[in-house]
Amino acid sequence: MTAAQTILASASACAWCGAPLEERGERLNGRVRCPDCGAATTDPWPDEATLAQAYADWYRPSSGRFVWPGDQILRLTRGKLAGRLDRIAPPGPVLDVGAGDGTLLDSFHRTGREAWGLERASTRPDVREAELDEVEGSFAGIVFWHSLEHLREPGAALARATELLAPGGVLVVAVPNTASLQARAFGDHWLALDLPRHLVHLPANALIERLRSLGLGVERVSYLRGGQVVFGWLHGLVGLLPGRPNLYHAIRQPAARERQLSSGSWLAAHVVARLLLPVAAGLAALEAAVRRGGSVYVEARKP
Repeated sequence: MTAAQTILASASACAWCGAPLEERGERLNGRVRCPDCGAATTDPWPDEATLAQAYADWYRPSSGRFVWPGDQILRLTRGKLAGRLDRIAPPGPVLDVGAGDGTLLDSFHRTGREAWGLERASTRPDVREAELDEVEGSFAGIVFWHSLEHLREPGAALARATELLAPGGVLVVAVPNTASLQARAFGDHWLALDLPRHLVHLPANALIERLRSLGLGVERVSYLRGGQVVFGWLHGLVGLLPGRPNLYHAIRQPAARERQLSSGSWLAAHVVARLLLPVAAGLAALEAAVRRGGSVYVEARKP
């Protein structure tokens, strides 16, 4: 166990900035907020056995995660992301940190761009089971698509990614935004808390400030492109019903559910979600307009 892990095991230090939390941190349900940077650290800090259980076979089964058309929508959005990064990044390979089942890598390969990824467990040759500090080389682009919040040392990961970027290379980060209107509205029931898998919980300004402190030029910030924005509202609104039906579990395939749902709960979640979709879309547009969206997407370039 490293010194950093020893400190963080009791959530006595901020996982984002390292500031002490024992006496000054704001204790919340399952996390503690840092008074210095505004980020929250999951508390208690999960050990490897806890995380292994949290990422068990149900989390990303080979049969797919979502009922139709969920996986198809993911492929479409990853294709758009790959196309955009292929346009704005210089020539060279791309690294996807937290590559999952490789959907984004497949999209890069279709553009003709060399790409490979990192993941806790690999099922394909272009995904390595390795930490970012074990990676060598130079990359035209590095992507943290809703993966930074899963890392034990996210600040160090961004610093290492900056070192690995070639001059002119682009770093893309999308994370849940704890300063969002939906995070405030749903509190401990907000979809994007996702304890214990999410280890750090970031407000958008903390991410942007860190990227600039690393010498990167922040070129684009979006509160819509980061995904999970409309669904975050929809999940939260459905969860206000009696019995708190879980829309996220309801849209996942049975083999991809952490817990099974009764047929009544499944039906209620789907019916109410259809009715509330226009409301959720309107709320997502509102929070994006006031720059407090449920997720934040950032493009930053190395000089």
